[in-house]
Amino acid sequence: MVQRLRTATSGIATARAAVEAAQRIAKGRRRYNPAMARPPDPALKERLLDQVVAYLATNGLGLLSLRPLAAALETSTNRLVHHFGTKEELVEAALARALEIQEKIQDKWLVADSDISQANLMRLWWAWMCESPANLSVVRLGLEAAALQAAATPTSSIVREQQIGLWRTKIENRLKSEGLNAAAARLESSILKATFTGLSIDLMATGDSKRLTEALEESLVRLENLLRATTAR
Repeated sequence: MVQRLRTATSGIATARAAVEAAQRIAKGRRRYNPAMARPPDPALKERLLDQVVAYLATNGLGLLSLRPLAAALETSTNRLVHHFGTKEELVEAALARALEIQEKIQDKWLVADSDISQANLMRLWWAWMCESPANLSVVRLGLEAAALQAAATPTSSIVREQQIGLWRTKIENRLKSEGLNAAAARLESSILKATFTGLSIDLMATGDSKRLTEALEESLVRLENLLRATTAR
């Protein structure tokens, strides 16, 4: 009996030792896994981000899933998570990138003509949107992010507000520099941004650029008349 107990105890100890050894090996593998330890590649991240922006601009945000996104980009969901984190963080990075792309476009126009009026700047933006479906899709992405509720798109309220607020604030500041007082600039920038946004959505839905260009022009002429009347006082 004693011998049997000793044999059983020895067997349990051996099994426990084997389990502990296996756990140490697995822990060591996790600790030294080069794929997990490798930091994100900035150049690759930038390329992926531009591809994500293009994908979202074409496919939208509402039904976004990482697996189809990764397949379209010929990469893996693990790689996307490795570089961007959660789906929400990926979408927010893509929206920030889309804004950055548009800001760079506007910066080029401002470098070419530092005295350009806000009305003429809006004319340039409209022409740029009408120039190609790809350009219009980038604008649509921001509007979709602003319009969809949090339950429908993985973005925070701050990120959604930015899609409208950033541009409205830029317009407001430029209108103040053109002669409007703070209250008038705030009001007119809200009207102008809302008008431009509505016309953009109409353009996406109908493609009727001629009618909508005429409507935009009417709005911009009104703004120019207001600015002339203000500066003439």
